[in-house]
Amino acid sequence: MVWLEYLLPLIFLFPMAALGAVVLVLRNLHDASVRSPFDANPLRAPGQALRTRLGQAFSTLFLNSSLGPLISLAPLVYGMGRMLFVERQFWVEWALYGLLSTVLVLIFSLLLVRDYQRIRRLKLGLACELAVGQKLEQLIHPEVHPYAVFHDVPTDSFTIDHVVVTPQGIFVIETRARARALGADGRELKRVCVERERLRFPHWQERRPLRKTRQAVSWLSGWLEQQCGVPLPVRGMLVLPGWEINTQDAANDISVISGEALSTQLSEIALGKISEAVHDKVIHLLLERSRLQPTVKHLRQPSA
Repeated sequence: MVWLEYLLPLIFLFPMAALGAVVLVLRNLHDASVRSPFDANPLRAPGQALRTRLGQAFSTLFLNSSLGPLISLAPLVYGMGRMLFVERQFWVEWALYGLLSTVLVLIFSLLLVRDYQRIRRLKLGLACELAVGQKLEQLIHPEVHPYAVFHDVPTDSFTIDHVVVTPQGIFVIETRARARALGADGRELKRVCVERERLRFPHWQERRPLRKTRQAVSWLSGWLEQQCGVPLPVRGMLVLPGWEINTQDAANDISVISGEALSTQLSEIALGKISEAVHDKVIHLLLERSRLQPTVKHLRQPSA
């Protein structure tokens, strides 16, 4: 029967399919998330959202690099199996097998390049997140500042990188990692000009970071006012680590900084007085929102 000539060669693909199943199982076993031994809630450190995305990116890289050769060789293995069950060989059929394998190799090569570039971007973003997190840790002094710092606070549809609660105001801090550009002479160009609606980098411009920061401020201020019953002073800060910031044409509602003196700037900015009761309620609400009590640093001055 003619159809057996096409069906029987599939036997040679079974070992490759079994190896592909093993690869998929190993990929599903990869889970870098860590949960608290006290309440089983996920523990979130600075940049935890990026850590999760980086783990997913490495998992995708593992999948593409492992399954890519198997899938790319499958047409040729099938064709060699066909040789055992047919009397005559057709060069057109072999050309199709070779063409299909070549196309699959190109596709998986592009996927690997995409994964590599994605991992590089995520690692840069994670480095900046960790750097900003270390700066925020400098705010915590038991006899000086009653501050609370939250990392990766979830909203209804996105995540806020950092939220700092102080008696003088609440700060939404967004971090963006951008690689420095190179000039014609090979020197690094690290100056960014801030306008009301966009950031002008040396060779490109972006609007989304400012829009995302305003969105985070709007959500947090609205949510806290709804929960506390009173409007609270909330200000957004966009941190671009490693860049020189020109804020001559910037708007007044968002502070764009390099982050080198972040803790000092937060200590000096006074948005408005927050009572101790409201201050504690805000911290409680954020703890309930993010369920991050084991990882949130909170130190308060004793009451007089």
